Amino acid sequence: MDYTYAPGRNHLFVPGPVNIPDQVLRAMNRNNEDYRSPAIPALTKTLLEDVKKIFKTTSGTPFLIPTTGTGAWESALTNTLSPGDRIVSFIIGQFSLLWVDQQKRLGFNVDVVESEWGRGADLDVLASKLAADTAHTIKAVCIVHNETATGVTNNLATVRKILDEYQHPALFLVDGVSSICALDFRMDEWGVDVALTGSQKALSLPTGMGIVCASPKAIEASQSAKSLRVFFDWKDYLKFYKMGTYWPYTPSIQLLYGLKAALDLIFEEGLDNVIARHTRLGTATRLAVEAWGLKNCTQKEEWFSDTVTAVVVPPYIDSSEIVRRGWKRYNLSLGLGLNKVAGKVFRIGHLGHLNDLQLLGCLAGVEMVLKDVGYPVKLGSGVAAACAYLQNNIPMIPSRI
Repeated sequence: MDYTYAPGRNHLFVPGPVNIPDQVLRAMNRNNEDYRSPAIPALTKTLLEDVKKIFKTTSGTPFLIPTTGTGAWESALTNTLSPGDRIVSFIIGQFSLLWVDQQKRLGFNVDVVESEWGRGADLDVLASKLAADTAHTIKAVCIVHNETATGVTNNLATVRKILDEYQHPALFLVDGVSSICALDFRMDEWGVDVALTGSQKALSLPTGMGIVCASPKAIEASQSAKSLRVFFDWKDYLKFYKMGTYWPYTPSIQLLYGLKAALDLIFEEGLDNVIARHTRLGTATRLAVEAWGLKNCTQKEEWFSDTVTAVVVPPYIDSSEIVRRGWKRYNLSLGLGLNKVAGKVFRIGHLGHLNDLQLLGCLAGVEMVLKDVGYPVKLGSGVAAACAYLQNNIPMIPSRI
């Protein structure tokens, strides 16, 4: 943005990377340190305990890996599975598609269950596959909790219920990149074996840290998993955990301090309050879309995402032009439609360090962009619908009561 100057602040409403709080920026504004000094292991120990809270686990083992969500995917797979293992995985949008591609390239036998983009994972098919698998050849079920390409959230509690119903021992692996710290996520209660997220999403940090949390069952599986792994090998981490130094290689010191500040903010607000705020922002956005006379890409209310809304545009409008126009004229960053929905949807991200008035500014900008590209929107309609809902649902700020 420094090389394409515009006055004021960029209105960043892509579904990640997201806005970074000033407190986090200040915490990261520091020199390098010796990560072998007593300070960094002490900080890391605190962080490992704190991140367990965002996964809602007491028994999980977390790993803070200098990588992206894609690396966290690979870590989850290669530490728990062996080449040729059969896994059931769901394609419901671009990011679940990419995870399936990775699974295949890593040499797993991927049993793909594909749904129309805009629909959730077909859990009836999962049930039938598990029922038929009396020999327990399925070693893992892999699912994206929140598909950011289409704004679809899957029901993880139902997945666990199905696994339990058929008493199936398959591992339960979850991509929570755009859900953890924003949507309801309960690792222990839902029996998730590996969950993962990325620093640039609801944690509101720069990209560069993949956070993986493994259940005792997953840690046990890692002892016999034969997939080739080096950089992502949990054994190296566990070895250094036991030594009390924590790091098998050099971490990003700045990201560690940033993570501490980000978690402090989340805990100060209260994780359940953070989740409620995202529910409120998601609802307000959907009401605005409805008032504009446009459709949500997500086909059923049960799948609505509270971190991103994918908006379907009329056939005579290229949604990419909406994104370009928003950035060029209004300093507004919206998400492009990807792959099968390219040109058909634009995405409004509403996750991370974000409040209600910031969202209203985004919705006002979208209305002007829609008018620019020839859509007959009534200016103020979506903003008014969102305002009417928010005015009745925004709580008082606890620290200012």
